[in-house]
Amino acid sequence: MARLPVYLRCLLEVADTKTATISSERMAELAGVNAAKVRKDLSYLGSYGTRGVGYDVEYLLFQISRELGLTQDWPVVIVGVGNLGHALANYRGFSARGFRIVALVDADTAKVGERVGDLAVRHLDELPDIAADESVAIGIIATPAAAAQEVADRLVAAGVTAILNFAPAVITVPEGVWLRKVDLSIELQILSFYQQRRMGTAMADAVLSAPGG
Repeated sequence: MARLPVYLRCLLEVADTKTATISSERMAELAGVNAAKVRKDLSYLGSYGTRGVGYDVEYLLFQISRELGLTQDWPVVIVGVGNLGHALANYRGFSARGFRIVALVDADTAKVGERVGDLAVRHLDELPDIAADESVAIGIIATPAAAAQEVADRLVAAGVTAILNFAPAVITVPEGVWLRKVDLSIELQILSFYQQRRMGTAMADAVLSAPGG
């Protein structure tokens, strides 16, 4: 499941070049996995490709999009209209994948009424009405950490059962609600760990290769 969005991204890149077919080896190279894993993953979708030809790019795009639920419309509400909320609201890639931003919400009355693209920011207290009127499927939390749990509780109370949390906080949701977390600071810390290891290795190599090392 976690690899399907990666395959989709690779296929979209290939489709932009007007390429009709793709081999499992090429897909593996683009996705950063091995070809056997690609073939096994795609076999679960009922797609086996053609020996010597590969996979039909457009058909595979359809299969993966359908499996990921991207062939239907998913109304999304963003809660928290700070810098991150603005960036998410202006990202055109969401609509291209079937995720339609239907509302922007914030607890700050000074932001209510502010227009971001085609939408005007609405107050957090309106969330139940928004969720009902727009049939919101997914809620995105882009608030400061201190407000994240309250926002999650409000989303759940409004009937939203899928939440993507960008706030740097651990939140809990009841059973039956899907929660995914994106913590950019953690990802940066992971990268700094590998950078530090690489620099340490390079420094050790330099010492060993120096005269008298």
